[in-house]
Amino acid sequence: MDLALSLGRRNLGATWPNPSVGCVIVRTDDDGYRRIVGRGWTGQGGRPHAETVALAQAGAEARGATVYVTLEPCSHHGVTPPCADALIAAGISRAVIAMTDPDARVNGRGVGRLMDAGISVDVGIGADAASSAHAGFVSHRLQRRPLVTLKLATTIDGRIATHTGESKWITGAQARRRAHALRATHDGVMVGSGTVFADDPLLTCRLPGLEARSPVRILLDRRLRIPLTKTLIATARQHPTWLLTLPDADGQRIKALQDCGVDVIKVDPRETGLPDMAKALGLIAEKGICSLLVEGGAGVAAALLADDLVDRLIWFRAPAVIGADGIAALAALGVERLDDQPRFRRLAVRAVGDDLMESYERIR
Repeated sequence: MDLALSLGRRNLGATWPNPSVGCVIVRTDDDGYRRIVGRGWTGQGGRPHAETVALAQAGAEARGATVYVTLEPCSHHGVTPPCADALIAAGISRAVIAMTDPDARVNGRGVGRLMDAGISVDVGIGADAASSAHAGFVSHRLQRRPLVTLKLATTIDGRIATHTGESKWITGAQARRRAHALRATHDGVMVGSGTVFADDPLLTCRLPGLEARSPVRILLDRRLRIPLTKTLIATARQHPTWLLTLPDADGQRIKALQDCGVDVIKVDPRETGLPDMAKALGLIAEKGICSLLVEGGAGVAAALLADDLVDRLIWFRAPAVIGADGIAALAALGVERLDDQPRFRRLAVRAVGDDLMESYERIR
């Protein structure tokens, strides 16, 4: 199962709206020797499915074999036939499944179909690791929004720039490479208009060999202030780019953005006039995004935290201080009582060059 999980992680960020599943087929010979006869993982764009790839590799040797798969095989007809039926037809004798599929079209039906065919089924081996790997898919299906990971890169005292706005670079080259690796494993990456004005980012993955794994770039710009000459807009035809704005946004401005290749999405406002972030995430999910990396700025990060919409937090800390006159990583959250502050569980702390990379998950 560890191997299946490792295989499934290969295409994280590249299979949406489908999950990135891993599958391993093991055959036990007459002398008791166990051999891997098939391996597979979900293809880019969600197809082919991992089981289909592994079965094609195993061929006739799948008969009587054991299949290890990180997510319950599908049982419904979509673009491809059900994987549960393919496993049955191949004659496997046992299926080891890390977790059931939360999709209402499956959710136990794949397991039931295998058992009805006389196949031995074990569910739950590697469940914790599978739940983490498939967290975006689970969030998409159960919460109708993507899993949100907030990434911050600050000094020790939580500053992202000096009072003059200088921010390149707070963290070192190794930390920035890790940030690019995060982009490669997420379906979308979001920033606010302030970040675009300050940094004019490209928001692609520029690690050698992973350039094709760049996420959908998502920009939050309620007033449509971003000039068409900014990099995100100027490169929209080369890299998928979505822009979230309010329903009353200027029609001519929207047309100009669309002519540049930008997909404009209208989001209803809250009473404050700001975009409703929960509705924004819901619209992103409707278009298939299961995992979202948020890279700033302070206003967007605070809005998501205030509405309890951040599931994971990746914090890069540089060994330096700027002071209170520097620009803070987060805008005001309005927390008055300690009991109301968003709480996170630390998962890991590691050195990345001279910086620290801290990983957290939301305590709910």
